[in-house]
Amino acid sequence: MPINDYIFLSLALFCVGVTGVLIRRNAIIIFMSVELMLNAVNLMLVAFSKFHQDPSAQVFVFFVMVVAAAEVSVGLAIIVMMYRHTHSVDVSNMNRLKH
Repeated sequence: MPINDYIFLSLALFCVGVTGVLIRRNAIIIFMSVELMLNAVNLMLVAFSKFHQDPSAQVFVFFVMVVAAAEVSVGLAIIVMMYRHTHSVDVSNMNRLKH
């Protein structure tokens, strides 16, 4: 598969993720969109790593995935606490958490 296909797929995934973050108000959908953007960047790094025959970017992708896993645990904990206080996962209700 040529590198252009990987670039196009990564760009499409990243654009879907950005659209999800900007349009949706549900915290879980926003969270999934951020993860989609991270995966698009990881795909691009692996594609360029394979294209340039340099495996160092693939090691960097592994560390990005480890940080993303930690982000998932913290993010889901925040979403659960938000739901417990507001009984909604709508991000427009976040100002209720100030009190």
